[in-house]
Amino acid sequence: MRRVVVTGMGGITSLGEDWPTIRDAFAAGRTGIRFMEEWGRFTDVNTRLAAPVIGFSVEDRYPRKKLRTMGMVSRMAVYATERALTDAGLLNSPLIQSGRMGVAYGSSFGSPDAVLGFYELKMNGTSKHLNATNYIRMMGQTTVVNISVFFGITGRIIPTSSACTSGSQGIGYAYEAIRWNKADMMIAGGAEELDITDSATFDTLYATSTKNDQPETTPRPFDRDRDGLVVGEGAGTLILEEYEHARARGAPIYAEIVGFGCNSDGNHITTPQASTMQQCLRLAIEDAELPPEAIGFVSAHGTATEWGDIAESEATHKALGSQVPMHSLKGHFGHTLGACGAIEAWLGIEMMREGWFCPTANLENVDERCAQLDYIIKTPRQLQTEYLMSNNFAFGGINTSLIFKRI
Repeated sequence: MRRVVVTGMGGITSLGEDWPTIRDAFAAGRTGIRFMEEWGRFTDVNTRLAAPVIGFSVEDRYPRKKLRTMGMVSRMAVYATERALTDAGLLNSPLIQSGRMGVAYGSSFGSPDAVLGFYELKMNGTSKHLNATNYIRMMGQTTVVNISVFFGITGRIIPTSSACTSGSQGIGYAYEAIRWNKADMMIAGGAEELDITDSATFDTLYATSTKNDQPETTPRPFDRDRDGLVVGEGAGTLILEEYEHARARGAPIYAEIVGFGCNSDGNHITTPQASTMQQCLRLAIEDAELPPEAIGFVSAHGTATEWGDIAESEATHKALGSQVPMHSLKGHFGHTLGACGAIEAWLGIEMMREGWFCPTANLENVDERCAQLDYIIKTPRQLQTEYLMSNNFAFGGINTSLIFKRI
């Protein structure tokens, strides 16, 4: 069994693209949620709220030839990866193309606008907007292949298009690839671009927040007054590396991954099941060979949907007890879907290293139907812990749990 450490981190969110900027927003109580005036024409969608990344562009940063196959989701993934590789001291290293570096990365979907050329073809029999790159920008594995081609990766490629666990599965599968000597280094994470179709999906399930005139008050994970989720966008990338390999090249080491659990509810496409979520958490604890009480903090999925919050809290309570401190970052960023597992892991590691954890934004009164836990409310928490658990749960009943150790 080889040890796996995090040697680089990078991302892009609605609150910034580096830890000091994002931390300042957390400390000031700012969120990335805003009213989407440009969505006014979508009259059948009730929500007008989202957490967009403002002003992001790589048009002048990357060659036009490479941009042709990238929709916005791939551009964010590549940019987050560039930042993470730079952080790890690997951006211009021949190690990237040695065959011993791979990529495990995902998103819920590709770029929705790329579908329009195919739609036009099916509806009209011809299409002016269909070209050789539409499918590459649309396909579920668009992030992982664009990252691999952009950086010349020739090692193992693991696409993880699994909705809200795309990023966490990417990290978990990358960890396993290194642990079992299939790679020495892995680029791992997830990304998602904001599109009205994402919000419409949840809107049809009556799961979106409609506090359209109060964007600063929503979403409200675990709160009795929540009215649904808000969709966001962004990307997060971790560089994972075998411990001795990292030490030999003098790499920065931010944390060690010591546990990963992944399973399926096998029950319902959209309704979460607390019993299998609990089992997933226990799988991660068993993989880490830790007692449950060793977990000092939980980064929850916490989407601010009624049954999701309740089921997750029950699973966490049964797996870890009632004393474990916990927050959700989705009050700040909305639900970034395929990116959330990676963004939350990145920022969770940053907070664990600093010993400072932000509260769940907008959480004021815990829903009495949620299980008893130490929910961080209103003010940040100074907390030293050796182990952080980061959990995510997706459509289809896919459950993931990652455990990071402070180094």
